[in-house]
Amino acid sequence: MTINASQDIEMLLKIMSCLRDKDNGCPWDIEQSFASIIPYTIEEAYEVQDAIERNDLDDLREELGDLLLQVVFHAQMAKEEDAFDFGDVVHAITKKMIRRHPHVFGDVGQRGKELVKGAWEAIKAEEKQERADRRKALGLDDSGPQMYLDDIPRSLPAMKAATKLQKQASKVGFDWNDAALVLDKIAEEAQEAKEELEYLRQTQASLDSAGMKSEIGDLLFAVINLARHCHIDPDEALAMTNQKFRSRFGFIETSLQNNGRELSSASLDEMEKLWQEAKRENKPDKQTEE
Repeated sequence: MTINASQDIEMLLKIMSCLRDKDNGCPWDIEQSFASIIPYTIEEAYEVQDAIERNDLDDLREELGDLLLQVVFHAQMAKEEDAFDFGDVVHAITKKMIRRHPHVFGDVGQRGKELVKGAWEAIKAEEKQERADRRKALGLDDSGPQMYLDDIPRSLPAMKAATKLQKQASKVGFDWNDAALVLDKIAEEAQEAKEELEYLRQTQASLDSAGMKSEIGDLLFAVINLARHCHIDPDEALAMTNQKFRSRFGFIETSLQNNGRELSSASLDEMEKLWQEAKRENKPDKQTEE
C-alpha cells in the first residue's frame, strides 16, 4: 500500500486505521490497548514540554505530531469498540471551548474580567452536572457520593495533584493566609520525619517503612504548599535545582578529569570541596541562592 504524507488530518486517521488492521496492520499497534499506551502518551507530553523549554520549534513541531498521534491512537481504539471516534473528540472539545468563552463567541457585554471568571465557574458547574446525567443514562454512574475533591484526577503526577488539591481546598477557606505559616508547617513535618528516622534506627527497623514514607510525603506536601503560596510552580523550581545540580556535579567531574582522576577515585570530602568551589564559580543572584 502506498500512502503519501499529507497535512490533512484524514490521512493520519487513515494511517492509524491501517496500522490497527487485524489482517494487514502492524503487530505492535494491533496488540496495544488504552492502558498499554498510557506511558507513551505521558512521555510524548513531557517531550513537548522539553522542546518548549529548549525553545526548539523544529523539535516542537515533531513532538506535537507525536502527541497528536496518541490522541488519534486512542480515538481509533474507541472507534473499534463503537464508543466514539476522532470526530466525536473534536466535537466535544470545540463545543466546550465555545461554551466556556461566551465573552469571545457570545455576548460582547460579558468581556469584563470578573464576569468572565463568574461565567467560567458557572459553566463548569453546568458541565459537571450534564456529565453526571449523561453517565447515569449510560449506566456509568459512579457509586457513592461525589466528594468535593473528586474533580482532581487521581492519575495526575503526585506533585501536580498536590498543588491542585491544595488550590481546591483553598477555595472553601481551608488554607493558611501567610506563607510564613507554611514554613512553620515544613519545620514541623521535618521534625516528625527526624523523629521517625531516629525511631527506626533505634529499633533497627527498615528505613523504607510505611511510617517513614508517610512522613516524607507530608514533608513534600508542605513544601509544595509553600511553593503555591509564593506563586511558584514546584515542578519548575525542582527542574531549576536539577539543572543546578547537573552543572555543579559536572564541575566536579571535569575538575577531577583535568587532574587525571575519575569520580570513583575521589573521596566525599574531595567532592564536597569541589562542590563548594562550583558554587563560588557560578554563584547566582543572592535572592535565588540556596
